[in-house]
Amino acid sequence: MAEKAKAKKEAPTAKAAPKPGEKPTEKPVEKPEEMGVEEKPIEKPRGKKKPKVRKKEKGAYTRYKVDDTGLTRLRPFCERCGPGYFMADHGDRYACGHCGFTRYKRV
Repeated sequence: MAEKAKAKKEAPTAKAAPKPGEKPTEKPVEKPEEMGVEEKPIEKPRGKKKPKVRKKEKGAYTRYKVDDTGLTRLRPFCERCGPGYFMADHGDRYACGHCGFTRYKRV
């Protein structure tokens, strides 16, 4: 036990102050990349996950309307691709998703 007490007394606890006119002898602080240590990115706190918004799948029923008189097509077919390729309605124009043909509506 006496040896431990001596060891504590012998070890200097305060740093020696540099003499006036001398530069401090501390080593420059190295960047973590230079030392070979990678910094971990700061993680954001995890909270509740937002539910994914799923779009409704559009079926064939959105392209036709069934009346007492029969079947009516709500959108025109593409002039290049032929029957079976409906054109998308974009407000001021119709566009074919298959070939890219665009027909503008009259105002």
